[in-house]
Amino acid sequence: MTELASARIRETIFSVLAQRGQPAVAEDEPLFSTGRLDSLAATEVLTMLEADFGIDLADEDFDILQIDTLRDIEALLSTRKAA
Repeated sequence: MTELASARIRETIFSVLAQRGQPAVAEDEPLFSTGRLDSLAATEVLTMLEADFGIDLADEDFDILQIDTLRDIEALLSTRKAA
């Protein structure tokens, strides 16, 4: 994962959090399992990831908790980009 890609992920997540009155999070802080972000935010985040990183997350086995933290998002993108 490049620094530019990591920065883009953080920028997007922080923007979504700010729109919902939530503060920024650390790399390991949960986003969805704690309710900081809801299903509507999940759709927004997934759409951004697909558009910005050219990956398809339309997988019937996909669970939003796979991207519950910034680290999880980066790990998923690294795995999907390598595939």
